[in-house]
Amino acid sequence: MIMTEAPLVLALDTSTVVNVGLARGDQVLATATIADRMAHVEQLTPLISECVATAGIRIADLDQLIVGLGPGPFTGLRVGVVTAQVLSYALGLPLHGICSLDVLAAQFAETSTGEYVVATDARRREVYWARYSPVGVRLEPPRVSRPTDVPRLPAIGPAADLYREQLQAVPGPRALDPGVLATSGASLPDAGQEPLYLRHPDATELTRPKSVLHYQDAAR
Repeated sequence: MIMTEAPLVLALDTSTVVNVGLARGDQVLATATIADRMAHVEQLTPLISECVATAGIRIADLDQLIVGLGPGPFTGLRVGVVTAQVLSYALGLPLHGICSLDVLAAQFAETSTGEYVVATDARRREVYWARYSPVGVRLEPPRVSRPTDVPRLPAIGPAADLYREQLQAVPGPRALDPGVLATSGASLPDAGQEPLYLRHPDATELTRPKSVLHYQDAAR
């Protein structure tokens, strides 16, 4: 009987901080995290190179790519998604996009006893969140709202401590684990390949041209 080797998976997520994980099947080969929400552009590619070198492989050895689609802030999130799309195209590899909240839910599913909420910081005194079944299945699409509008269920994720008074924080994961992202990402629901922004970016294009007076009219 011929044994086939488990696929070599590279996983990226920039929905909060910069996370990179590399795994073969359920074996984590390398992980790297930069806890700087303003350094996505500068740090993501070096972290990928670091993980590849640590695992002793070549980037051409990869079999699959996983990317967290958020929800998250526009600029940081887009860096990870675009990087994964470019790698997928350049290497000819399948790309599996997932909701980043689902990874945190997978980290908590084995210890949960009922429904719960995963919440991350959306800034502007808001949170990104989704509700999950006891086994970690997301029950509805992710949302963005004020913490007081989140259902009063046990809450995990980074926003649980930021808004402890408004959310029902319980012991559990507060940060996405890049190792779980790499080992479990392929089994999480496909969320497409477009970033889950949930709201418009701060910088938007003009919807109509500015009104400019003709020179002769302005001189009158």
